[in-house]
Order: sequence, then C-alpha cells, then structure tokens
Amino acid sequence: MKQEIIQTIQTVCQELYGQEVVVELERPEEQFGDYATNVAMRLAKEIGKNPREIAQEIVEKLHNQPIFEQVGVAGPGFINMTLSDNLLMSSMLEKPARPLSGLKVLVEYSDPNPFKPLHAGHLYTTIVGDVIARLVEHAGAETIRLNYGGDVGLHVGKTMWAILKYLGDDRLDAVKAIPDNEKGKWMGERYAEGHVAYEDDEQSKAEIIETNKKVYTLHSENDHESEFAQIYWYLRGKSYDFFKDLYKRLQVTNFDRFIPESEVTDLGYNTIIEQQKKGVFEQSDGAVIFDGEKFGLHKRVFINSLGLPTYETKDVGLSLTKWQDYHFDESIIITASEQSQYMQVVIKAISQFALEPAERTKHLTHGLLKMQGGVKMSSRAGNVLMASDILDAAEEAGRASGQASNPEIVLGAIKYALVRTRIGGDVIYNPEESAAMEGNSGPYLQYAHARAQSILRKSEISNPKIETTSKLDKFERTLVRKLTEYPEVIEKAVSELAPHVICMYLYELAQTFNRFYENSTVVGDPREELRAGLVALYAKTLAQGLNLLGIHAPEKM
Repeated sequence: MKQEIIQTIQTVCQELYGQEVVVELERPEEQFGDYATNVAMRLAKEIGKNPREIAQEIVEKLHNQPIFEQVGVAGPGFINMTLSDNLLMSSMLEKPARPLSGLKVLVEYSDPNPFKPLHAGHLYTTIVGDVIARLVEHAGAETIRLNYGGDVGLHVGKTMWAILKYLGDDRLDAVKAIPDNEKGKWMGERYAEGHVAYEDDEQSKAEIIETNKKVYTLHSENDHESEFAQIYWYLRGKSYDFFKDLYKRLQVTNFDRFIPESEVTDLGYNTIIEQQKKGVFEQSDGAVIFDGEKFGLHKRVFINSLGLPTYETKDVGLSLTKWQDYHFDESIIITASEQSQYMQVVIKAISQFALEPAERTKHLTHGLLKMQGGVKMSSRAGNVLMASDILDAAEEAGRASGQASNPEIVLGAIKYALVRTRIGGDVIYNPEESAAMEGNSGPYLQYAHARAQSILRKSEISNPKIETTSKLDKFERTLVRKLTEYPEVIEKAVSELAPHVICMYLYELAQTFNRFYENSTVVGDPREELRAGLVALYAKTLAQGLNLLGIHAPEKM
C-alpha cells in the first residue's frame, strides 16, 4: 500500500513538473488523514514555486486516483491523504517485509565472564540481544546467535588468587563442596576480594599477575591435571552451567555458539605481532599499542609490557574468527555504553588489515540497568546488582499482583520493562510498575491478548473472515487503520534495531482496541463476522509483536 501511494505521487510529479522526487510519507493524526507528505515543499526548492500552490496542483491530480477517498492541502503545503476503505482493509492483511532475506547476520550478546556472577547488565543485554536476534531473523536473515566470554584475563587471575588464598589445603574438594546454588555468589565474593587486593596491596598484585599468567599457561599446555587446572576447569564449567540456567529461566532462544576468549587469544596475538611488523601497531614503553589518535580516537594497549594480550587483542581474534567461520554480511555486537570508545579503536585497528569484517560490524551500546531507588553499586565493594536480584524482585512483584503462579507473566513483565525504552540510555527498573495489570506493561498487553481470545470464544463464528469490500464505521475504521501500521512498525524496528517502537505500537494498538470494543458490540451484532474478524486479526498482531519481544501471549489469564 505505502509503495503504491509513493509511486502514484511520483508519477504525478513527473507528469506535472518533469521531476523525479523522493516521496516520504508520514502518519498524521487520524483526523487529518491516513498519510501525509511534504513533497510539495521538496519540489518548491527545485522549481522555484510556492509550495502550497504546488501541493494544490498535485492534489487536483490525486483526486482522480481510486485509492484515495479524500485528498487535501494543509499548512504551508502538506498533502493529507485519506485512503478508501477497500485499500485500507486490503493493506491491513499485508505481512511485514523481509528485507534481510539471503543475508547472514551474527548477533553477539549476553557475553558474561566465567568466574564472576551475572550482573544486571548481562540480564539486560541478554534480553535485548534476544529481541534483536528475533527481529533480524523475522526480517529473513540467517541469524547466528553468539555468546563471547572471558575465561582468561585479569578477572580470572583475581578470582583464582582469592580462591587459593581462601581455601588452603584440599582446595578442589572444598570448591566442589560448596552448594551449586551458592557457587556463583561465592565466586563473586572471591573476585571482589581479589579486586580489592590488586588495587590496595603491591605484594598481592604481584601474586595475582603471576596467577593470571598461570591461567594462560594451563591453556597453552592443555593442563587438566594440576590442582590449579582442575579447580579452573571445574569452575569454568560450573559458570557456563549457571549461564545456561539463566537463559532457560529467561526463555531466550538457545545460542548457536559460546566463544571463550581462550579460543581466540592466539589468533589475536599472532595477528598483532604480524601487523606490528607492517606498522599497524607500535612499541610504547614495552607494550604494543595502536595509535588511535591518528584517526581522531585514542591510543590503546593490545599487548601489555608483560607480553600478555589485552582485551583488545582478544577482540581482534574474535572478529577474525567470526569472519573466517561465517563470512557474515553483518555482525551486531551489543555491549554497555562504557565500551563505546573502546570498540571504536578496536574496529579501527581491525580495519587496517581486515577491512570487510570491520566495515560489516555494528556496535550497539546500552546504559546501566538500575533498580528503582537502588544504592550505588561497585565491583570493589562486592555489591554489584546481580541478574538474580532483578529476577527475584520481578517475581516478588508478580506475587503481589496475584500472578505468582504464572512465570510467563513475570517474564513478560521484566522483558517488556527492559525493551520498551530506546536502547542507549540507562534503564530504571521498577518491579511494581512492570508487574501492573494496567498501563504500559507486559502483563497489560498479555491480558489484552487473553481478553481478545475470550471474546472470540464467546462468538458463534468459529472462523471469522474479513471481506475487504466491507464499508467501515468510525470505530472499525480506526482499529483497521491502526492494524495497517504493523508492517511499517516492524520495518522501522528492523532498520533501526529499535525494539522499543514495537512496544510503543502494541500499547497504542491495545488502547485503540479498547475504544473500539467500548463502542462496538461484537457477539450477537449483525456485523459480528466483520468485527470478530477484526478481533482475531488484532489478537494475531498482538501475539506476533509480543513473540518478537520474547513474550508469551496467553490464551487465558
């Protein structure tokens, strides 16, 4: 429908002015029409004519087009268009486009580090990343879901150092004796101890650095026998078990691949050494750096003065591994906003020797996830907001709202609360607000779907059909008009990787349906078949939108 309108206007402009023009359509308030365009103002600059006069000339031509019920000029030269009921009804049945068909898209998200518990940021990127992956998959792309985590690095050295200090003799048995449901928190406490010791005590810092080296050594030597190695491999495995348990609890789509840092470190390291010889990297105070200042960025260390690879080098190895294994059309990475400048330097460095994977990489960043009225959190103090804290708060709020026995509603509450805000800024999570059965919340939309299904169960028309030739009354038309927006909303959500626009639309759609239902009897009305068909299509649209957000659409509540 939208493309037909655009082509019609372009043809008229060509006939009147011999001009090829880009036509942009907007959705005005319903009282002004179904679509509006500022094409007359665009043409005014080209042909030197008053835009309102141009708009009037275009409108006179459009009056003859059967797709329009009404066309008029507004303001300085806007053209408002009301479609025929026939076209509006037909367009309501259109499916969203699949602009990514034939493309291979990698989506990397969650990215928790073994040996540390999952914090609130991991919860956020897991939920949002799952939705981004659903969007690109819905748009037709072959979608590969990746999860990258640091099983080597200084954080592992800090945790392992504290474990060795904390446990004394028979360390492996002592580690195994800790209940599984406490191991994540226990490792977090050890990491906090190691972090404080590293910052405050030079002797401890030196020991942690040596412990960190031992972690790299056990990988290079494939050591699974020493006590140190057995503790390491045991806790790494338990960490991945914890991650999988969380993903199962969140009901997110399974990852296609977990990529540990240890798998990509050698490739990254060898590449940095090779590219240093070619002048891409350079020596500085015993370290190997990339001088991002030459590109308006900043300098970063890729191999430190101890000869150990940094996160930057591992990200080089990760990018090259992705490219070698998948030859992707696009690679989407979702991280906290604090890594924005870091990733700019890393991608710029990669572009010096592997241009294609660098140019095809898109980095999305998000702010912090905080609890309403929460205290300041820090790794140093060991009081980081955990993913489990958010989930527990959501479940408690669910119990308070009477939905304690329905985990689908609790998940709907938290997922919707996190994705309804544009990706980029901080998110303040209010458990009670997220669990509310009224207002802009997941449970409200889930109830809206269940309510529509209840109406359909009461109708005697088991398989209602929509006749696109039907003449619509005021409230039917308003609902139909809103339903026609769905493909455009999905198109925008995909092109901008913006799940929040789906949330906004679904909430507005539910409100539009409420007004329709308040004024339009469905069951037992002479127009029951048409209206039941609209209810069915409304429920289907709600369910599809919620599914893209990873939220269950219940039949009953």
